[in-house]
Amino acid sequence: MSGAERVGGHAGASSLDPDDWDSLRADAHGMLDDIIDYIADVRERPVWQPIPDDIRTRFSEALPRGETPLGDVYQEFSNSIAPYATGNVHPGFMGWVHGGGTAVGMLAEMLAAGLNANCGGRDHIGIEVERQIVRWVGELFGFPDSASGVFVTGSSMANLMALLVARTAALGPQVREGGLSGAPLTAYASAAAHGCVIQAADLAGLGRGALRRIPFDAAHRIDIAALRARIAEDRAAGFAPFLVTGSAGTVDVGAIDDLSALAQLCREEKLWFHVDGAYGSLGMLSPQIAPKLAGLSEADSVALDFHKWGQVNYDAGFLIVRDGDQHRATFAAPAAYLRRETRGLAGGSPWPCDYGPDLSRGFRALKTWFTLKTYGADRLGRMIARTCAVARHLETRVRREPELEMLAPVALNIVCFRYRTPSRSADADALNAEIVADLHESGIAAPSSTTIDGALAIRAAIVNHRTTFEDVDRMVDAVLRFGAARAG
Repeated sequence: MSGAERVGGHAGASSLDPDDWDSLRADAHGMLDDIIDYIADVRERPVWQPIPDDIRTRFSEALPRGETPLGDVYQEFSNSIAPYATGNVHPGFMGWVHGGGTAVGMLAEMLAAGLNANCGGRDHIGIEVERQIVRWVGELFGFPDSASGVFVTGSSMANLMALLVARTAALGPQVREGGLSGAPLTAYASAAAHGCVIQAADLAGLGRGALRRIPFDAAHRIDIAALRARIAEDRAAGFAPFLVTGSAGTVDVGAIDDLSALAQLCREEKLWFHVDGAYGSLGMLSPQIAPKLAGLSEADSVALDFHKWGQVNYDAGFLIVRDGDQHRATFAAPAAYLRRETRGLAGGSPWPCDYGPDLSRGFRALKTWFTLKTYGADRLGRMIARTCAVARHLETRVRREPELEMLAPVALNIVCFRYRTPSRSADADALNAEIVADLHESGIAAPSSTTIDGALAIRAAIVNHRTTFEDVDRMVDAVLRFGAARAG
């Protein structure tokens, strides 16, 4: 019997540890070698490939009641799971703002899984690592030492939490007991803001309509004059404005709102200023990109994802709040089973669970710590600037091809373009949607699609640190080839 067959232990054993640790070690080394090869040889595979029907059918089997040798389970992973992943490790993945991850982050995730730490609280080193990341983010963004931060799944959760902090700041801590009362709250964001900003108003009980979607200008930045006018209109109608969310990298085109102007407006209107910086805020690591983010340091809170431009392996979302006391007042929930002590494992208060809704939390900070320590802020900043250079190269290539047209300005690293239809009567949206699907199924590249000014666009988000000029040229060549074949 191999080590893989003995990992489950003998029948009736109370422990799930293997009978033979040396055999497990040998199997584990083989798995590690295979997954390192998976990353190292990524260019030899298609970006994405559809899941065959017979493979998909295997995942409708009933709950397994008996044991299966580890070697057999791993073989099924190798044959039926690994080949059909999202594909964002691949340099040809350009569809959505997904980071490519790193081998360093993968190893850190393995180490975190071995420690199996619950980072909701208590006095252990996982909490100290997370606190160090909070200090590093505060330093990067120019926040005071009193700022607080917490890891979450992603910016969708971070944006919701920021709204809740802003709500508590506006209505006082009694809102947690008595709920919403008094004048109806209203919040504001660009019509180009991510859908999770609208969802946050819904989940917080304000209603989606409480989020006023303000028009944006030709550069896809929020119209400050229109925002100011809507706030005044709402006040006159008896509403209670409380929050403005600025975008640092909009979802469609990567535009950055005028954060300095938003900060000034919020000071004048006494509103909470939040920034959805899901990926764009980490541009602060790059001396070339940071000036575009002027005003970010004046925000009351910022949502971001290390798993996007930071290349940390999924997931590693984050929320930082300027006023740590206000942050804690929004979420802390004392309970007897969470009693804090001055010594022992129950010490070290406050805990991360005081700054968010999660009590059970993985050690997300470790892979972020490994990434920042291993590569350093300067190298990560150069990588971020490089993705923007690749996007500019793609824009230049698109403008050079008469069959293609740009649909939006390139602010950072997102390029929206499309294939021109050969005749006025042709359906340009349908043609470009087919081209996107052709690209996916070819395995050459995986852009996404979006709608810009009513027209369907091929949207290429250059986020992966592995993506090169040659990769985007290969995608453009394929767009031209598929477009000509379908138009013809």
